[in-house]
Amino acid sequence: MSTSTREADKSALNLPNALTWLRILMIPAIVMLFYLPYWWADPAACAGFALAGITDSLDGYYARKLGQTSRLGAFLDPVADKLIVAAALVLIVSKDPRWFVVIFAIVIVGREIAVSALREWMAEIGARGRIAVSVWGKYKTIMQIVGLSFLLFRRDLFGIPVYQIGLVLTAVAAALTLWSMILYLRLAWPELRGSSGL
Repeated sequence: MSTSTREADKSALNLPNALTWLRILMIPAIVMLFYLPYWWADPAACAGFALAGITDSLDGYYARKLGQTSRLGAFLDPVADKLIVAAALVLIVSKDPRWFVVIFAIVIVGREIAVSALREWMAEIGARGRIAVSVWGKYKTIMQIVGLSFLLFRRDLFGIPVYQIGLVLTAVAAALTLWSMILYLRLAWPELRGSSGL
């Protein structure tokens, strides 16, 4: 085995990547918990999703602190984020198919697809750095994780209407989702306009 191959294997098995894989592996566990007919199932699904949100912050932190960034990690991290958020939204809509909940899900998932495609295209033309993650994207992620966690909890806690608060936070997350997408499109617009010959 060559030195470069050993280094690649080592970078693939580091702590940040392990946290990302954990986030992906938690998806079926959250789905299973969500549909179990026990009183503790909803809080457990909420806790699992919240833990996944925490690992989302930790994997990037440790990758930078320990100098363990890798191509695999750069690929897996956004994939894991999008998979677990999409799974949570599907679960929530399956139990609460009201029109506005469906709209929240469409907006959030649609934005993730659009921005992922935009980033891929910008990378192809060597201009990905123009659409780095913005502070609005970070606010959106926080609102999304907290809001969806509350929606997965699905019950009041000490008289606090957790589900209703989750709906409000998810609505804010959907609005921030649209705003951050507009900002990314504005940054990419010179490249988009140039490629279309406009």
